[in-house]
Amino acid sequence: MSGSTIGKMFCVTTWGESHGPALGAVIDGCPAGIELDEEFVQRLLNKRKPGQSRYSTQRGEADKVEILSGVFEGKTTGTPIAMMVRNTDQRSHDYSQIMDVYRPGHADYTFDMKYGFRDYRGGGRSSGRETIGRVMGGAVAMKLLEQLGIRVTAFTESVGPVKGQTYDEAEIERNPFRMADAQAAASAAEYVSAAAARGDSCGGVVKCVVKGAPAGLGDPVFDKLDADLAKAMMSIGAVKGVEIGAGFSASELTGTQDNDGFFSQDGQIGKRTNNAGGILGGISDGSDIVIRVAFKPTPSVSALQQTVTKEGENTEISIHGRHDPLIVARAVPVVEAMAAITICDALLRGMSSRMDNVSKIWSK
Repeated sequence: MSGSTIGKMFCVTTWGESHGPALGAVIDGCPAGIELDEEFVQRLLNKRKPGQSRYSTQRGEADKVEILSGVFEGKTTGTPIAMMVRNTDQRSHDYSQIMDVYRPGHADYTFDMKYGFRDYRGGGRSSGRETIGRVMGGAVAMKLLEQLGIRVTAFTESVGPVKGQTYDEAEIERNPFRMADAQAAASAAEYVSAAAARGDSCGGVVKCVVKGAPAGLGDPVFDKLDADLAKAMMSIGAVKGVEIGAGFSASELTGTQDNDGFFSQDGQIGKRTNNAGGILGGISDGSDIVIRVAFKPTPSVSALQQTVTKEGENTEISIHGRHDPLIVARAVPVVEAMAAITICDALLRGMSSRMDNVSKIWSK
């Protein structure tokens, strides 16, 4: 299948299906000499694995990572890094009821139209388990960014209508929604529980902030940094919207309100506000890169829905099995991963944009 690779110099290819033997990623273009081990990758995978709370699917997967190549004695070798997670708790029979029925909100119908065939067991490549490979690639990217003082942090900003009002980074890992506001997390629990009791599901918004990225990343036309970030985020299943900085609210402002004024202090240029979200003209400006990612409600719900069979017969469906009533919390590390991969690729691609950079590397 085409379209399973992201990046031009730092390239991540994901592979595998929800109910196949395993899933994984191949990361190519990573420089040699970066410290990397399975323990670090596992910590990030643990953030997205199922069964973390009653608000996520109870599929019992350990998601234990295996590094197969590209790492020697704890450091990257500069060759392709291959990683794998084995599926151990597939229940394909849970999906036998929908093998000839199109689930509303899923990719069943479109997959059939494109390929004339689909893997109905959990959605195949359209399953949320595909994001395992993204997190693996993001782990490598984060290790590279770490050495440059660049940090990527994401959290759940809102669940349905419940939006966080305060920010406490330590709180993100204390509640099952990965919200940075404890009071908002408590309200989100009531909201999600009420929806689940009706056989329904919920959506939400993940906010991601990249700190420490230098000015000059990205290109001015088709490879704008914000365009690359938007594509990376929109490639995540269930994402329906992406905002950079002020996003859609900028359309309600005047130019003088939206423009970020510059100032100079101790020889450093900064901005007084950050409505641009750290990107001007498709190129990073050195301030925080701010991204918001909107996730639709989980389409697998037990409430009765109208649909059709492959033969075009009208029918009804109630989806049962192990499904997340809310996927936003488990998507937080995926958003972090996609941001890290995109920034990492932009850094490596940008090294040759100026002759003085080339001279630093190759001059005798």
